[in-house]
Amino acid sequence: MTTATHLTARALVRLSALDESEDVAAFLQGLVTNDVTGPLPCYAALLSAQGKHMFDFLVWRDPAGLLLDCEAEHADALVKRLSMYRLRRKIDIRRDDSLAVHWSLVEQPGAAPDPRLPELGYRWLAEPAGDPADAAWQAHRLSLGVPEGAGEMGDILWLETNAVELHGVSFTKGCYVGQENTARMNWRQKVNRRLVVVPLAASDEARRVAAYPDLGLAVDHLRVESLDPAALPAWQRTAVGVDQVP
Repeated sequence: MTTATHLTARALVRLSALDESEDVAAFLQGLVTNDVTGPLPCYAALLSAQGKHMFDFLVWRDPAGLLLDCEAEHADALVKRLSMYRLRRKIDIRRDDSLAVHWSLVEQPGAAPDPRLPELGYRWLAEPAGDPADAAWQAHRLSLGVPEGAGEMGDILWLETNAVELHGVSFTKGCYVGQENTARMNWRQKVNRRLVVVPLAASDEARRVAAYPDLGLAVDHLRVESLDPAALPAWQRTAVGVDQVP
């Protein structure tokens, strides 16, 4: 097995019950966009009240509660935000640096397919070890047109990040922060813009969210009618209502 699996730009936030009467999954269920009481890991986000992206993460089940696979840079901010909603509930929310996120394109023992897109590969949680795989992961993810994190999503409306197509939202789970606007957009099919990964040379600087000169790529936030279906990955053609390239 290759040793280059450690995603050093990712961190884990642990949510655990301090009292046997507390239900960690029920607590998180009322806050995030996806159903955390079903099969895990799942992809989810914590939104603003307006339905805009604040934090996106993968949710893992743990014997003591739940683990959030999130951006290391924003892990402390996520802890602080979740703690605001905890109120008097006896739930411990903290960063856990004893574990790390690992990734490989090849299936590994104990690994799970990325819930967003099978082509993204496999992830697992283990002790921090091995060489960093962040550059390889970023290049692979962007090659598939998948945005991730605050640097690429900013405060964009959750459905405009392709959350439906990347399995990051449930419309049957009940209420969560930002649910009203998110559900309304879905019912009215009012997703007018999309995050797309484009060649840097073709990027619209006015609509650019992130740029990666070393990869020759950029992430743009573009109106749907301006998108060229032939330039989109297959999974995203469905998102803009074009299943096949003419």
